[in-house]
Amino acid sequence: MDQQWLSYKNSVIYYYQFGNGPKQAVCFHGYGETATNFEFLAKYAGNQYSFYAIDLPFHGKTDWKEGLNFTKADLQQIVEQITGQENRQLSLIGFSLGGRMALSLYEVIPEKVERLILLAPDGLKVNFWYWLATQTWLGNKFFAFTMKKPHWFFGLLRLMNKLKLINASIFKFVNYYIGDAEVRRLLYARWTALRNIQPNIKKIKQQIIVNKTPVRLIYGKHDRIILSSVGEKFKKGIEEYCTISVIHAGHQVLHEKHVEEILPALLQ
Repeated sequence: MDQQWLSYKNSVIYYYQFGNGPKQAVCFHGYGETATNFEFLAKYAGNQYSFYAIDLPFHGKTDWKEGLNFTKADLQQIVEQITGQENRQLSLIGFSLGGRMALSLYEVIPEKVERLILLAPDGLKVNFWYWLATQTWLGNKFFAFTMKKPHWFFGLLRLMNKLKLINASIFKFVNYYIGDAEVRRLLYARWTALRNIQPNIKKIKQQIIVNKTPVRLIYGKHDRIILSSVGEKFKKGIEEYCTISVIHAGHQVLHEKHVEEILPALLQ
């Protein structure tokens, strides 16, 4: 695995290149993760693909200095500078949060995308709480306040769990991400900075049809964070190009133990 960096505006974007195949694939990791999570793919497909995995703003080693603002234009320019081939076809791979990145990049450059591989992807459905916290002035102010003084939210979360208004997985997930001051700081920075990366699903489905882009969706059967039913809804109208696999996993489908389910999406 070759660690590299790109100077972009006032920022430094870290990314990793692995594999030496003739095809190019750009990889986007999940929330709180890093680009290194894709490294195992080189062992199985590195002779066919050159993978470029990017640390997103406020993740990994990337040092983002453009404030709490990251746009689709930034995403496009960074990818084009890293791959160095503006007119070369790319495969896009996105896990969870990275699915929203991959979808948004596809929206901007659909004709340059050979295939779209989405692993338990965010972005196919608008999350009300994320929208409220990042797309409204009052919601964002309240979000910032809660990240600094979360005690009231802890109480509400425990009550909702006790009344079974949220499932145990969601309770553990949310409790983890607000239980530490530094984790809360990063949560606010990440959510707010990436608020403009919102894919236009209607437009993307039209582009998939026009460009005949193969789309592969992989979900975990036991995932309680992102459900495969969202993917089934997305598939309607693009059935000719879109396939869905539900594997024996939770949310973390991006793992070497699931490589046999992931590889066909890359190699077929």
